[in-house]
Amino acid sequence: MPPANDAKNIFEVYQTGELTVVGFGGREILDQIDLSACRSEIIGLVEKHQCKTLAFDLSGVKLIPSGMLGLLASLRKMNIQVHLYNPSQDIAEVLQITRLNEVMPIHYIELGGKTE
Repeated sequence: MPPANDAKNIFEVYQTGELTVVGFGGREILDQIDLSACRSEIIGLVEKHQCKTLAFDLSGVKLIPSGMLGLLASLRKMNIQVHLYNPSQDIAEVLQITRLNEVMPIHYIELGGKTE
């Protein structure tokens, strides 16, 4: 069964429920994202699936507009925890400088199922 894809143009939905996992389909630069549409899609997912934790897979993403980071941080006002997975070194650096890593935990996981 293919992943749910309520937000085809903005992000891919990999898992829904209390823990909802989304990604950006391997796009490197998220500069053409309509933040209003993105906010609507995220709020729709959160409400539809009673989401408590929203995990963003940033694998392959090199650049995120500051407005998108602000949007993600603002989800805390809805009591939604936001976790970021596999951000690029540049994104991780911005998160540290802005201290957003204190409100949106960063995780690194190995993709491809290889463990040694």
